[in-house]
Amino acid sequence: MTPSARRGAAADLIAGISVALVLIPQSLAYAEIAGVPAYIGLFAAALPPLAAAFLASSPYLQTGPVAMTSLLTFGALAGMAPVGSDAYIGLAALLALIVGIVRIALGWMKAGVVSYLMSQPVLLGFTTAATVLIAASQLPKALGVADGSGSLLGNAWRALIEPSAWHVPAVTLTALTVAVVVGGKRLHPLFPGVLVAVIAGIVWSTLGTYDGSVVGAIPAGIPTPSFDFPWGSAVDLIVPGIIIALVGFAEPSAIARTYATQDRTSWNPNREFVSQGVANLASAISGGFPVGGSFSRSSINKQAGGRTRWSGAVTGVTVLAFLPFAFVVEPLPEAVLGAIVIAGVYRLVRIATMVRLARYSRLQAAVAWSTFALTLLLAPRIDQAVIIGILIGVAVHLWRELSVDIRSWSAEDKVHLQPRGVLYFGSAPVLGDRLNQELATHPEATTLVVELQRLGRIDYTGALALKQAADDATAAGLQVVVAGVPAHSRRTLTRVWETELPEVALDEVRRPE
Repeated sequence: MTPSARRGAAADLIAGISVALVLIPQSLAYAEIAGVPAYIGLFAAALPPLAAAFLASSPYLQTGPVAMTSLLTFGALAGMAPVGSDAYIGLAALLALIVGIVRIALGWMKAGVVSYLMSQPVLLGFTTAATVLIAASQLPKALGVADGSGSLLGNAWRALIEPSAWHVPAVTLTALTVAVVVGGKRLHPLFPGVLVAVIAGIVWSTLGTYDGSVVGAIPAGIPTPSFDFPWGSAVDLIVPGIIIALVGFAEPSAIARTYATQDRTSWNPNREFVSQGVANLASAISGGFPVGGSFSRSSINKQAGGRTRWSGAVTGVTVLAFLPFAFVVEPLPEAVLGAIVIAGVYRLVRIATMVRLARYSRLQAAVAWSTFALTLLLAPRIDQAVIIGILIGVAVHLWRELSVDIRSWSAEDKVHLQPRGVLYFGSAPVLGDRLNQELATHPEATTLVVELQRLGRIDYTGALALKQAADDATAAGLQVVVAGVPAHSRRTLTRVWETELPEVALDEVRRPE
């Protein structure tokens, strides 16, 4: 091995171990968000990053339990079995299997482009609302208050407005944990705030001075691979699995794109889909739940010096090596886990960005705020909110496309029409209606000038509509000329016209007679 290779291997080793020290406590916390026992998070943190490393496109992307995917998992399974039960754990593993199959299929079909298709307003609204729900789910734990039987927001609100029920040691631990995690990052990006908070929490609890809820018993040993899934529920999990496969891929794709741009290298979304799919298969057979790429851990990996995708494999191996000794986190106060989650996701609440969006586009702001409200109202079935938000976004896009803007004016005996936008099958009828209005308003006109330089695209139906408008104007006794034909549309228009296109230069139709 060359000196350069040795340095690279050492850097990956250090980075992978650094990420594992953060992943272990995070996986415990994210497991509880997903509704499974905390120790299941360790299973989802061991094999998945190791499996993903063999196929990953990004050298920095770190795979494992993440908050958003965990919340989506809870939303999909909460009504199918008692939360935390053996049946629920089996459903979580089956859901991971379905997510894995969908992602692998999308990657093999080279459909990685779908990672770009979810509009930013939908993602903005959903992510902000989901972050509120994630924080709400951890608030009772952070305050040392027992969870109620209500909704996530309802339980959080009741815990917040009853200070008399707060457990003072839990609140103290929560405040200290947030201060260490958030403040430590300000001191240095690699400050191990999560690790420090976990060790301090375990020491406090072990010394016998903490009487709040703790992680509790953790089965010893490495999970045995199993294919014993509740297959009878597979049909019910297909749609949630597809939603998680797509929505959960938004974060890893953003991570990979961001770092590839910074390093001036390329990345392959199809390959990343496959690697994330294989990671979910690994989570499924080890009894875990759906996993994804983590922005915070990927950032630690990069800043700690990780150079290749094998740093992810080091992370997985480190967690595997820790499993036989996982009993050491049994005394960890759950308040610390709740605080770790809250400190890790609060930056994703982007209300100010949603407010500013209205300055640029009220329609897009409406999409973002609608998705935000639906996510909160439909919780825990936030997968349904995603579907509705996407449909609203598509509807807004179609409405805008149908509402093609047509500017018109008259000069002497000429009537000018200047459509702007896209002239396609959805917006084409507007052109004929506008022509009829102008001819009725200007009966003295002898020439119709249609200026096309502001059109972005003209499809076949749009070209036919333009030809029909020209024929109608000719039948009404007008001379028709077309000006400013875009180069990309000239071929389509010429074919539809079937004869010489009545085209003139813009300066000719604008020149005073």
